[in-house]
Amino acid sequence: MRGTCLQPILGQSHAYYQVEFANTTSKAFVPVAAPDIAGMRAALTARDMPALLDSLKTSRLNLPRQWAARHRRVTEILVSGNPFELAILTCELRRWNVERGLPDLDRQAFRRAIKLLEQEVSGLQDQGAQDVQNLLVHAWNETPQST
Repeated sequence: MRGTCLQPILGQSHAYYQVEFANTTSKAFVPVAAPDIAGMRAALTARDMPALLDSLKTSRLNLPRQWAARHRRVTEILVSGNPFELAILTCELRRWNVERGLPDLDRQAFRRAIKLLEQEVSGLQDQGAQDVQNLLVHAWNETPQST
């Protein structure tokens, strides 16, 4: 997504986010004043970083042990794109990975959640965003504890 641009409509200027779709020449303009009308949420800000980092460090999620049910729940969270739900999922899968290692499909979901969170914070330049990015890199590179 690019920054805002002003477009005159019926003699009044309105601010829009310009959304460019990867691997296409398509663009969309979403009103800054009401992104929820277009099914979008506001982007994360530096103020969101402490809560996001806390979710990445301390959250718990009761995922089903049965693979099919767990896969459905994990997919719902990944598709939602909600960064706080993604952080909670990442924290739980990280815990599982450290405790016993992850099977392949759970590991793929873990990686996808990390990638989505990295995209969420990639445009922010503050220390909180850097802390989140560092934790995500660390989480991906952790190895299971030996028993």
